[in-house]
Amino acid sequence: MKEIKRHTITAALPYANGPLHIGHIAGAYLPADIHVRNLRQRGKEVLFICGSDEHGAAITIRALKEGTTPRAIVDKYHALMDRAFREFGIRFDIYDRTSSDLHRETSQAFFLKLLENGAFSVQEEQQYYDEEAKQFLADRYIMGTCPTCGNPDAYGDQCERCGSALSPKDLIDPRSTLSGAKPVLKPTQHWYLRMDEAQQWVERWMNTGELDGAMHHDPREWKASVLGQCNSWLKDGLRPRAMTRDLDWGVPVPLPDARGKVLYVWLDAPIGYISATKRWAKDHNADWEKWWKAEDTRLIHFIGKDNIVFHAIIFPILLKLHGGFVLPQNVPANEFLNLEGRKISTSRNWAVWLHEYLERWPGRQDELRYCLGTILPEQKDSEFTWKDFQEKNNNELVAIIGNFVQRVFVLCHKYYGGRAPGAGAATGQDLALWSTVHASAEEVARHIDHFRFRDALASAMNVARAGNKYLSDHEPWKLEKTDPERTRTILANSLNVAAVLSIVLEPFLPHTAEKLRRMLGLGDLPWAHAFRSDLIGEGQELGKPEHLFKPITDAEIQPEIDRLHANAPQGQEQGQQAAPVAKSEHRSAEAGGSGVVSAKATIAFDDFAKLDLRVGTIVAAERVPKADKLLKLAIDIGEAVPRTVVSGIAAHYAPEQLAGQQVVLVANLEPRKMRGVESQGMVLMAEDAGGRLVFVQPRDAVGPGGEVR
Repeated sequence: MKEIKRHTITAALPYANGPLHIGHIAGAYLPADIHVRNLRQRGKEVLFICGSDEHGAAITIRALKEGTTPRAIVDKYHALMDRAFREFGIRFDIYDRTSSDLHRETSQAFFLKLLENGAFSVQEEQQYYDEEAKQFLADRYIMGTCPTCGNPDAYGDQCERCGSALSPKDLIDPRSTLSGAKPVLKPTQHWYLRMDEAQQWVERWMNTGELDGAMHHDPREWKASVLGQCNSWLKDGLRPRAMTRDLDWGVPVPLPDARGKVLYVWLDAPIGYISATKRWAKDHNADWEKWWKAEDTRLIHFIGKDNIVFHAIIFPILLKLHGGFVLPQNVPANEFLNLEGRKISTSRNWAVWLHEYLERWPGRQDELRYCLGTILPEQKDSEFTWKDFQEKNNNELVAIIGNFVQRVFVLCHKYYGGRAPGAGAATGQDLALWSTVHASAEEVARHIDHFRFRDALASAMNVARAGNKYLSDHEPWKLEKTDPERTRTILANSLNVAAVLSIVLEPFLPHTAEKLRRMLGLGDLPWAHAFRSDLIGEGQELGKPEHLFKPITDAEIQPEIDRLHANAPQGQEQGQQAAPVAKSEHRSAEAGGSGVVSAKATIAFDDFAKLDLRVGTIVAAERVPKADKLLKLAIDIGEAVPRTVVSGIAAHYAPEQLAGQQVVLVANLEPRKMRGVESQGMVLMAEDAGGRLVFVQPRDAVGPGGEVR
């Protein structure tokens, strides 16, 4: 594989037929923005491309429903989405639109080059026609029952329930979305992409990474869900697919015998990435071709799972048949984000709209970025709930990041008049702090490189956790009277941890990172500075202590829940909101544990009082051999030797993350052997709606063996 010199990053072009919701953000745009921000921190040459997809039947259907024109629809929603992206902190280099003259010219030239290269066959086919509306029906003008999953409202090109790619004739009991009538078949002519001729090279390229005799990418880096969906298509055999449609809204087919026909939106839309690059290059007096044609360019598409085959099969075929273009080296598609126990539904208004969130929660972009970042549906569908949003804000952003930064600044202003103290000689504890901080920063970059953004965010949070623990362990507010020099070192180190925190949080929480840098008196910092411990010089003036986050009350959250449920259709059963619950690894680790559980029968207080709950500190952790889910923990609860506890958290935490974590242990549980290791207790965990496990732990540090009452 060629050495990579630049990165072309695309995020799926959203349809300009409605506003953005949090499912869109979690599916493609937040992961892409995190990836791009980190690449820029590391000094990489990056172009981040997106724009509104303004053609296709979905636009015309919306226009018909609203009694207006397609142009009015796309103008309205393009402006709305562009503004929402910018306010939320999704930082594209260009946000273009596919209704531009440049895009039309680019798409038509691309089509003609494909035609010249023999990519199409012209076929007369029987296409559905609405005799009441007097027009041929494009795929999205037809609905019916999906032959795969039985969804009665599948579209003619795709079932949005199961993700199956369809043709209108695949539908059972088709109906016109224009009139509701049953359509009839009439002959029409279309240009078909010879996808069947690409079967062998696509299969080899995707599964081995080999292209034209050279290694193009490592298929082991592709998500199993992406390869699985593509190989399902390939197993069925690629077939020619029509690349033109009978419509009056779109890019006209540039041929004299194709009047009344436009390019299929899935030919037109991905070319929008290329035309957007041309627009950016024109505005910046730059060369667009190196971003799409140079062999040392890495092309990555961020999309949702409903767009996988179009970006991983159809668009690569188009690029290769045209010639001269690089192919994507990865398509890290995400699964779907659900909402309060149900699938997001724009037609039923069961959604959290981004522009409405920004209006009702001004200045709180990073709170939503954080919550979504912790539940990104990277490997499976996940879920957003308003209560989880509240708890993550209060228990993590406020209690971990905000608490650490606030304490450091308050103490520096109290003892040193708002200027940074200088550090003295480092102790073993100081060196251990920096070892943890720098290891966490390294994990952030490694996880981002492998598109594991949830893990990356958890590693970034570990920097704040390490800082909090360091402060709590050393209690400089007490040392100031007896050892002021040591206090200076502790607070100097803590300020520098805050500086590193401003770097590692930048990809995820850019508004917070900027505010923190301003408080520290710092400008933008490169990623390499996350591995330093001297970013804040002695005597540097500090800003006033500010709260980076503020708690969210029940009174603020309840209206959001009420507003959402007020929009739910009458008579339809609501999904149950998933609340965090305690999870017992001691009894369920081998079986994989249970998910969210329902309330159990009440017990007498005397029964509860039998539990001996103790605060402990993890002093060591390692994997249990031949047990993918289990970790062996050594936990100090103030006894002569640490307790050995087996916990089923290996899918959520790496062993090297855990040293120093405080936990709550059921200390009087009967010992039990698992995989040959005797477990002497049970660590309490909470599982949120997205399936993420977090430790139940005191907000402030407690000495080993502290009793939970």
